[in-house]
Amino acid sequence: MTKLIFSVLLKFKKHRILKMPLVNPLDPNHDPETRELAEFFNETLGFCPNSVLTMQHRPAISKAFINLNKAVMANEGRVTSALKRMIAWVSSNATGCRYCQAHAIRAAERYGAAQEKLDNIWEYRTHPAFSEAERAALDFSLASSQIPNAVDVEIKERLYQHWDEGEIVEMLGVISLFGYLNRWNDSMATTLEDDAIDSGNKYLEKHGFTRGKHV
Repeated sequence: MTKLIFSVLLKFKKHRILKMPLVNPLDPNHDPETRELAEFFNETLGFCPNSVLTMQHRPAISKAFINLNKAVMANEGRVTSALKRMIAWVSSNATGCRYCQAHAIRAAERYGAAQEKLDNIWEYRTHPAFSEAERAALDFSLASSQIPNAVDVEIKERLYQHWDEGEIVEMLGVISLFGYLNRWNDSMATTLEDDAIDSGNKYLEKHGFTRGKHV
């Protein structure tokens, strides 16, 4: 059994990286209902993402996803729209999804995240631009996004020092949404849009950001 597991792991280790999308995105006008709902992304990103255009091969999925996205990302108060996008970035960075990293940092900028935070998000644990409440939220995102899951008593205690239960639910909604997106876009090798590439290069290139498979 041990030899079998090792051979399977070795096979995956030697896999060839996708050089093009697994499934091609459809025209934005393919499904009128998806097109109408996707206007939401004109505010968040400035364009309809290729991930949604791919989902509309099955319109029920694209529509359900957009509605979930709108619910999860709604600004209910202290967990601001900008913080939600920074939570999304930390989660996407933990899983290695370059597509979602670029989208999250772009959306954080568009929703008014402070320039100092955008420039130093890699150092959120130590940089003075981040509050202890934000550090607790971003560490929660990091711990939640790891396999095996790393949320523990310390993470819970730190969260409850700064946030109430409804706010923690909001945060985990973002983390879970991006768990779906990270799986979707890394498996699909979704092509990064030009504006997302610009944002990724602007804030993340100095730490090694590249498009990777998302070309």
